[in-house]
Order: sequence, then structure tokens, then C-alpha cells
Amino acid sequence: MPDPAAPALGSLTWLPATDRPDLLAAPVAEALQALPGPAWVAEIDDDLADTAAFTEAYGVPLAASANCVVIAARRAGETTMAACLVPATTRADVNGLVRRHLGARKASFAPQDVAVAESGMAYGGITPVGLPAGWPVLVDAVVAAADLVVIGSGTRGSKLAVPGSLLASLPAGEVLEGLGQPLPAEAPAPPPAQPLRLDRAADDSDVGWGERPVEGSETDRRYLEDRPPHWGSD
Repeated sequence: MPDPAAPALGSLTWLPATDRPDLLAAPVAEALQALPGPAWVAEIDDDLADTAAFTEAYGVPLAASANCVVIAARRAGETTMAACLVPATTRADVNGLVRRHLGARKASFAPQDVAVAESGMAYGGITPVGLPAGWPVLVDAVVAAADLVVIGSGTRGSKLAVPGSLLASLPAGEVLEGLGQPLPAEAPAPPPAQPLRLDRAADDSDVGWGERPVEGSETDRRYLEDRPPHWGSD
């Protein structure tokens, strides 16, 4: 049976992942051999691995990508690791659905050094394919239903494209509805600064109450000239 056609995603050249193991992290290359479906890989710039930069640079729609985050779940003094795969347009519901599903007292994103050391993959390229066998892999239902999903390859120098059904069928995969929650709305921009108003009311002046203008009116001058001598001067 011929291989399916390579995907047309952005400006990238996609090749069968099994043909380019040099672009994959070692555990990812090994795990791909056992997957019952196609997977493609495309080489990218290491500095453009983060989703926002990748999307802008290569023209791959944000909705076509999924982010894999490593979770540290704690219960009864023990910490276990898990991975969550959610659409790139959302964020994982770590403190809600993830924590409850794992039966943990507390769940949080794993520190960068821990995620790298435990997964054997590069930060920014961690992917659900090839993770340690004991890790639950929680997959958002939207990702599982997608025809094709762009994910990490275990390195920052490439991306994988695989069917969502393939991710749902991972040995440790569990599909959860609502795993990815909408991103918080951005704070509204502050209103523009108002220009300083230079116009004044008719009775507004720099002369304070009780002060005499530098140049008095004709009435004031006549009043001062006609004052009695015993009033003295001010």
C-alpha cells in the first residue's frame, strides 16, 4: 500500500518521519516505529520552535498545532509525572480537570529542568510520542478528533505532523473532553492620554484672590490716586 501524501502545512517540506530519524529525539524515533499510522517530520530553525514564533515564521495555522505540557502531580508526599496535549489555542486545565483526573492533591507545570531530564527531550520540543511508559498522556478530545496535528519532535529543530487518532491510541493515552480551556482575555488597553487643555473660562486667571493685577484697570488706578492720605500705602 503506497504511503499517504505528505501534508501541505505552511511553507514547510514534510517527509516521512521514519526517513529522517536524525531530526528526532532518540525516544521519539524509537516510539514512532511502533505507531500504527503515518507521521511526517519537517525541519525548522531551533529559535522558532515555540508555537507563536513557529506559526508566524512558517505559516502553519495556530489551530493546526497542539502543545504538550509536562505536569507534576503530588499526593501523599509522592510526585508523579504526566503529559497533557491540548490545542495551541487553549491552555491545559491543570488545577481543575487534570488534578482531579490524576487524583492528586496538587498539580502544576513541571520545572523546565525536571521536564527535560525526565522526558529525555529538549524543552520546547517535548512531545507525547516516546514519553516514559509510566506517564499518563492526557489528550484533549479536539486534538484526538483532528485529521492532522502538528506537535513537537523531541528536539527544537523539527516538528511532527500526525493524525489526532494516532495520538489518542498511544499506549498511555487517555482522551478527555474539555482538557484545554480558552486562553484568558487580554486586558483592555488603557485609554489614550488626554491632551492638556489650554483654553480657560472667562473668569480664570493666574491672579489669586486678594492679589492685585500687574496692570490695574483705569478704575483701580483712579481709586488708588484718590485715596485719603491717612490710608497710607501698601
